[in-house]
Amino acid sequence: MNTPRPFLAILLLSSAVSAQTPDSGILAEALHIKAIDNHSHPPKLVAPGEKDDDFDALPCDPISQMDPPFQTRPENPQVLKAWKALWAYSYDDIDPEHVKAVVAAKQKIKQAHGDNYSNWVLDQLGIQTQFANRVAMGRGLQTPRFHWVPFDDPVLFPGKGLAPGSPDREYFYPRERQLLKRYMDELGVAAIPSTLDEYKTRVVTPELEKQKKAGAVAIKFEAAYLRSLDFGPPISQIADADSIYRAAVSGRVPSDQEYLRLQNYLLRYVASEAGRLGMAVHFHTGGGCGSYFDLPGSNPTLLSSLIDDPALRKTTFVLVHGGAQTFSREVSYLLSKPNVYADLSEQTWLLPPRALSVVVRDWLEWYPDKVLYGTDLAPGTPELDWEEVGWIENQTARQALAIALTGMMSDGEINRQQASNILHMVLHDTAAKLYGLQ
Repeated sequence: MNTPRPFLAILLLSSAVSAQTPDSGILAEALHIKAIDNHSHPPKLVAPGEKDDDFDALPCDPISQMDPPFQTRPENPQVLKAWKALWAYSYDDIDPEHVKAVVAAKQKIKQAHGDNYSNWVLDQLGIQTQFANRVAMGRGLQTPRFHWVPFDDPVLFPGKGLAPGSPDREYFYPRERQLLKRYMDELGVAAIPSTLDEYKTRVVTPELEKQKKAGAVAIKFEAAYLRSLDFGPPISQIADADSIYRAAVSGRVPSDQEYLRLQNYLLRYVASEAGRLGMAVHFHTGGGCGSYFDLPGSNPTLLSSLIDDPALRKTTFVLVHGGAQTFSREVSYLLSKPNVYADLSEQTWLLPPRALSVVVRDWLEWYPDKVLYGTDLAPGTPELDWEEVGWIENQTARQALAIALTGMMSDGEINRQQASNILHMVLHDTAAKLYGLQ
């Protein structure tokens, strides 16, 4: 029997609408679970006049800016919802005079909660534990609510070498070398060691061990801002890497290709040591800030030479931002590797729930036990700061998960109990197991 075309159109539209509307029970459960946030940049609490310069090793504000996507602009209706939820904002507009009430309410709550303010924010977001990507922790960011994830790109920049190639990297490279000096000063190493072996034993390994002792659960590489994620094949001869290192620290500037090979060697050494110490290795993947960002170089598949290195199979790699939608399909396959996970962070800020649900569903249909919740919240303006950003990202992630799981249930891919199990895995259980959290 031929189905009349108008009726067929109604059926298709009904199916599409159904797939876009999250099941009320699944959504309620998603909003209730206390989450573990795999990636964020929370600010420390500061005194009047004090600045927090440690929330990111490579802050975006000083570099060339890209046009902000709509989701991140103040006119996004989600901002208004965040103000109402967090600060009891009583207006239905973003008139500058009215918005002053947001800043005033925020300041009042900060004063009321004192050093517990950051914990209060996590309570509003339904986040049990947050992994703080910071150069160093600070006031208000204590365990068990906050765990440290330090940056280790600086150890890839000993001596001189590697032409920046863009205005953004002209700013970033000196910062990495300044941070390396800070690490060395904290270790009591006055001058850069003259040999690669000394550099590894006096700087790299002690720094990783110091980070572990200070409570780090993982380490982070923002390498995609600095170079391609293609770390090439392993250097088979240590003497080759040592000769490049000696040139870099003695004044003869190696060629870019030589210096990249040295970085390839050092990255593998750091990843191996992190695995030995029980710390996961996080990589920024997919697009980033700055109008000169090298998108092709941020493709997570470029990390395959590391992921597939038999010597590094004891090291866990986490694809932070999950390729940031651009490369999310590739991430689905990379999750098949036994030591690879991915999180939703940043996508929760750049995409609305509907669009994010498409990315999430693809991952969940492949490896639901390898997906991690994350926000990527970070400091902003007084009106649109980490609290509001975190609230929007948190709502987006949970709604996207509910939409994706509802669609999978509707299509008979999973039942309701499996949907519930997946929610708990993504929002909490997988991270708890991966990082050994109670």
